[in-house]
Amino acid sequence: MGSTPQARRGNTRQRIQDVALDLFAEQGYEKTSLREISERLDVTKAALYYHFKTKEDILVSIFEDLNRPVEELIEWGRDRPHTLETKKEILRRYSEALTAAAPLFRFMQENQATVRDLSIGKTIKDRVIGLVDLIKEPDASLVDQVRCFTALFTIHAGMFALKDFEGDPEEKRSAVLEVAFELVTRAHSPGSAEQRDTSGPVRP
Repeated sequence: MGSTPQARRGNTRQRIQDVALDLFAEQGYEKTSLREISERLDVTKAALYYHFKTKEDILVSIFEDLNRPVEELIEWGRDRPHTLETKKEILRRYSEALTAAAPLFRFMQENQATVRDLSIGKTIKDRVIGLVDLIKEPDASLVDQVRCFTALFTIHAGMFALKDFEGDPEEKRSAVLEVAFELVTRAHSPGSAEQRDTSGPVRP
């Protein structure tokens, strides 16, 4: 066995999180019961209740633990100059955060309706808006705001859509980031981008 499972084995709270997320992914959040989680862990329900009272408590705790780097990223970005390089670094770090928390974000992608109904739904929305605010210009046009949203969701989509494609994971992540960089660069300097688009020969 690898070092991570060994390290987590002695931490009951983390073992509950791991097993619960596996079951949520296997059979869905709604169909998973606390009894099934305790049976998979081979612990009593009382031991489970000591750490978590409900399934939502477990899911929220997983979200808070794995999504903490995103909160730290937003704080970091607020203290940096609003340059194109800062925006690219925000996208780069966000990509790393998503990769580290892949099981959780895969669950949320596949169970969007459930997530919307839980308390974490609004938190996720607020954090996405917070990231967009960091990579868009204060006076950005609607089109450029859409470009910034799309840059973030390009990273989301690339993470899930390309996971079954052949190729090195880092190369795929770099390709996704390149597309996201193009979008945020265009939104950062819309005038020069539009000029480049219209400077070529006119097609009939």
